[in-house]
Amino acid sequence: MKKDHGTTSPPNKQNRREPIRSRPMHRGKTEPGPQALAAIFESCGIALTQRQIDQLWLYHTLLRRHNTELNLTRIHNFANMVLKLYVDSVLPAQLTRLPSPLMDLGTGPGMPGIPLKILHPELTLRLAEGRGKRVAFLHEVLASLELEGLDIIERAITPTFDEPVNGVITRAVETMDQTLMRIDNCLSEKGRVIFMKGPGCDPEIAEALQRFDRRYTLIEDRAYRIGDTRHERRLVVFERLDAPPRAIAATAARRHPVQIVTSEQNSRFKGLKKLLTGRGVKKAGQALLAGARPVAEMITAFPERCLAWISNGSQNPPNENTPATMHWLQLAEPLFQTLDIFGTHAPLLLIEVADMTPWSPEEEFPEGCSLLVPFQDPENIGAIIRSAAAFDVNQVILLAESAHPYHPKALRAAGGVTPKVRLRQGPSLKNLPEHLPIVALSAEGRSIDTASLPKRFGLLAGLEGEGLPARWRERSLCIPISKKVESLNAATATAIALYEWRRRQSVT
Repeated sequence: MKKDHGTTSPPNKQNRREPIRSRPMHRGKTEPGPQALAAIFESCGIALTQRQIDQLWLYHTLLRRHNTELNLTRIHNFANMVLKLYVDSVLPAQLTRLPSPLMDLGTGPGMPGIPLKILHPELTLRLAEGRGKRVAFLHEVLASLELEGLDIIERAITPTFDEPVNGVITRAVETMDQTLMRIDNCLSEKGRVIFMKGPGCDPEIAEALQRFDRRYTLIEDRAYRIGDTRHERRLVVFERLDAPPRAIAATAARRHPVQIVTSEQNSRFKGLKKLLTGRGVKKAGQALLAGARPVAEMITAFPERCLAWISNGSQNPPNENTPATMHWLQLAEPLFQTLDIFGTHAPLLLIEVADMTPWSPEEEFPEGCSLLVPFQDPENIGAIIRSAAAFDVNQVILLAESAHPYHPKALRAAGGVTPKVRLRQGPSLKNLPEHLPIVALSAEGRSIDTASLPKRFGLLAGLEGEGLPARWRERSLCIPISKKVESLNAATATAIALYEWRRRQSVT
């Protein structure tokens, strides 16, 4: 029989609406036997060699022998078994090009893989099956048929499976998008996924294309019938456009020095764990940045300050945009979870903390607003840094009482803008001279609505809970609020004051 491995024509509406028909077969009762099996194949336009007849008959015999015990198939009629199991298994080779090595995902008793291998011995095939009794059956079949270039993957295929294949074929009942996710780490770039489906699979195709947009493309969609039966089938073929994570990881490992950390006693991990506190950040001059967007923005804007990519084994590796000077720390899952305090489940970035130049009260404030911050809550620090960036504050002067701006919680609340804001280190709140042009915020002050704001000034917020010292409260401004509420959060009140200042700037 001539084997056709050529690429089929592009899918079109005619392919879907008018199923391909094989040559008619004779109806009537068919007595089981090797020649009867060959005749059914012949009626479907497939001529078998004597060796192929013998191998298919032996496979059929083994399938019938073990079916009662293992429930390998619910089809028992001989002609239906040949048509719906064996012929249907090999028809994809007539409809599309089969890549090699090809994995038969969820092969069960070996279909379509074993019939395909019998008719196309040049293919390298891998049968993926996780159920122990069926695996034992497959081993018996392989030993009996003496097929070379065919092996068994004795496990369920999950996204962690990373042994490379160029194609996947499946008759499994799960949806297409579930299969595409399952083979994410093993299917090669430009690899093909061949789905043997029933006629009503259009919703599955649409869902897969939407979920995997730009990662897969539909290259074939062909309707066909088995023999002259009314059994309609669809052959749907996707092609992968991107590289699998294992390939990306291999490329990244060639670009970045890799360190694998599995023990919590590891000195590198202990150092990273200390960065969960402001004291640790200050001492090391390094910080942990979390969140996919802040990490990506940091790499783009400040690559020279990016020190290491931190991930567990299943997360994305550093991409080609990351600086080659970065290290790649691969942490055991429990260790990564210790550092991923926000549960982002995304890689972390170890960054260098920028030096904060000291600010002295002897300096004049530049034109505009300088923000003086004594907040002790890292989340409030992050929130006010974000507001400072939003309203174009000239500088943020962190008083001695304040939490570290690169504390993980502060970085998280700042939404990735901390490196973009000019941060200064100031004195203690109690040491601020009263002669400075400072606008202080306090719940006891007069309304900011009626107050004028200097051309250049420092906006001073009070400590959380304690508020401002008495000497600053006496000449402070407040944000008018309902009497139902005693006071606003310090970071919130400061953000509103900054908005009011910026609003007045735009009016003038």
